[in-house]
Amino acid sequence: MTVFTNGRIFTGKSDHGFESSMEVNDGKISKIGNSISTDQEVVDLHGKLVLPGILDIHTHPKYIADALHGVACTPPNVTSIQDMIQALKHSASAGKSADVWIEGWGFDETKLAEHRTPTVHDLDQVSTTQPVFVYRSDCHSSVVNSKALELAGITSETPNPENGEIGKFENGTPNGYLKEVPATQLMIQVKSQQSYQTDVTNLLNSSSHYLENGIIAIGEMMGRLKPYDSLNLYEDAIKKGFKPEAAIYYVWDEVKENGLAHFASELEAGKLRIGGLKLFIDGSISGETAWVKKAYPSDPTNFGVAEATTADILTAIDFAKAHQLQVAIHAMGDAAVQRVLDATRSITPWLKDGRPSVRIEHATMLTDDMLDEIKTAEMNYALVTQPIFYFAEYDSYRNFLSAEQFNECYRIKSMVASGAEVALSSDAPCTPWEKPDSPFIAIQAAVNRKASGGELVKPEEAISVGEAIRRYTSLAAPIAGFHELGTLAPGKKADFIVLDQDLFSVKPAEIGKTQVDQTWMDGQLVYSRGR
Repeated sequence: MTVFTNGRIFTGKSDHGFESSMEVNDGKISKIGNSISTDQEVVDLHGKLVLPGILDIHTHPKYIADALHGVACTPPNVTSIQDMIQALKHSASAGKSADVWIEGWGFDETKLAEHRTPTVHDLDQVSTTQPVFVYRSDCHSSVVNSKALELAGITSETPNPENGEIGKFENGTPNGYLKEVPATQLMIQVKSQQSYQTDVTNLLNSSSHYLENGIIAIGEMMGRLKPYDSLNLYEDAIKKGFKPEAAIYYVWDEVKENGLAHFASELEAGKLRIGGLKLFIDGSISGETAWVKKAYPSDPTNFGVAEATTADILTAIDFAKAHQLQVAIHAMGDAAVQRVLDATRSITPWLKDGRPSVRIEHATMLTDDMLDEIKTAEMNYALVTQPIFYFAEYDSYRNFLSAEQFNECYRIKSMVASGAEVALSSDAPCTPWEKPDSPFIAIQAAVNRKASGGELVKPEEAISVGEAIRRYTSLAAPIAGFHELGTLAPGKKADFIVLDQDLFSVKPAEIGKTQVDQTWMDGQLVYSRGR
């Protein structure tokens, strides 16, 4: 038994709930209060702020694992295609054998001096003997070199996948750009087929990254069945020491084609669960592929990309009902969100374990009418959104959307008022920011509603520090089914973090600079800064 004393322990039960002491026994909290006496081991917290461990319930750990050994093609270090070429040339993977991929992530063509997407010719300057693969900032699209195209068998004759596009030069040859998830997956599958053990090692190595950020549980929002099952990847990484708990959401298109051999009820115990199904309705704002009701101002014919149909949604829901799975639906544009609401608002929720049956991921553009529909719907919704997008991508949103469209984006306070369950998350690494899954940058953005350049973004949609923390902890936990996490209370797991500064007393603009001093899981110290 261990007693933690002299702390400022935020319990997560309310926006302002604090205690000073906490007793931990067999990995769980046995007592919490302001005066706990003991003759057992005592840990002095030295007055520091303690929070429940962070839950990032919409992220892409496989992509993060790749990014951690790849090159960040983001400002301030990369601001041009030539910068990107030089950065990739200096990758730790460069100069190795032909089966070693040189990888990067985070480029946004609007932030590059050339104001264009890199091509196969650009990346061939990095290497023509090793495959080169770079994710765009939204992680929907990517660019590759000629060696990667060769490995994937992509030629001028290769047809576009459904809802994706293989970029071409005017002469019809591939230009290296793979637009949207179905096209990028052509390359991901080739890369993963070559390196399953590398993927396990990379995921294992990412464990320390999560613990450094205070993240003790994750929602894997891109579970795959091909070229291998994501469940096997996580199981093998956990056996080797991967620490965070995980809930996997499988891409519906693959489940629809191949079935799913394992379901949530079979995996409730332990660190790993099947959370549900993931559908895509549209793309991203920064790629001008989010599906919108009014065309993008730059092109009156461009309304974005419409992917899953109403029939797809209903078929996925039938499968989810039969197997007690949650349905998580990517919808950024207002047309995409409207399709979700039209298809699901009259359906009776089917999950009885405290989770909402339908999650709308991002829910970027919401009109007042949509918020009213959510409020009166029979379906119980969760809205899982990402304030780091308007923090890191303000220029893209401002340039690509009309003023009316921009004002509908990331209305967090209004989301809460709709009665939906609301969580904050990162969608990392799908944004052009060097620390895409820092919960403290996201909390800062939710509190002061300012972009990285200081621009205000609908300040009336701001929430308090306590509420922003809870939407990363106690209010996120029931959405993703992490029922033993999220609050510091008797009977809950002793998963908590100790911070270097008090988020409740520093200026809002300083919140993003917060560092985690310690991360504890099951009452055991799993990370200590500086060690």
